[in-house]
Amino acid sequence: MTNADPHELRKFSDLAHRWWDPNAEFKPLHELNPVRLAWIDAHAHLPGKRVLDVGCGGGILSESMASLGAQVKGIDLSNQALGVADLHSLESGVTVEYEEIAAEALAAREPGSYDVVTCMEMLEHVPDPAAIVKACATLVKPDGWVFFSTLNRNVKSYLLAVIGAEYIAQMLPKGTHDYARFIRPSELAGFARAAGLREVEVKGIAYRPLGKHFSLSDDTSVNYVFACRRDG
Repeated sequence: MTNADPHELRKFSDLAHRWWDPNAEFKPLHELNPVRLAWIDAHAHLPGKRVLDVGCGGGILSESMASLGAQVKGIDLSNQALGVADLHSLESGVTVEYEEIAAEALAAREPGSYDVVTCMEMLEHVPDPAAIVKACATLVKPDGWVFFSTLNRNVKSYLLAVIGAEYIAQMLPKGTHDYARFIRPSELAGFARAAGLREVEVKGIAYRPLGKHFSLSDDTSVNYVFACRRDG
């Protein structure tokens, strides 16, 4: 069985045509992307690296990593999102290889093939996040980097990420997130250790409403990013 929720796939597929509109539903991703890109590059030094973007969607992060000189492959299970990603790649002239395939299937086909694996804003949307973490660990080369981002599970994250972002500020469409699938940093660290990954850094992502921008912080209580390596 594919490690995917049909409802989640349909939800993002229905919005695929708006992926690259910086003022539409994916506006937060556009605003967050420079922060997460700089953080990934600071650790992994992307130019010249072979990079896999798991759950790439319409390709916002994939294209930005390719623009820095990485050789990027993006995978997703939404055919509609990948179609948008391919079209935008042609329009922008930034080369990214896209494929509709599950991370677990690619891990069986191409183990140890990538210098860097990213899986951002995806783990909280799948039935078995530990299996995705394991697949990412299998796909990366020894000494390679794996990066995740997701949402912490606590009262504060529910109030801010669900009630605040979806219902009050309307930064995200209602129903974007299922609180029950949020993942505590300790849980993600456990998934990583079980998959043979070593935790390197965990940082929170803060949103500044007045300036309307994101930044890294030491507060991991809501959104957070998680860097780890596969030891050689």
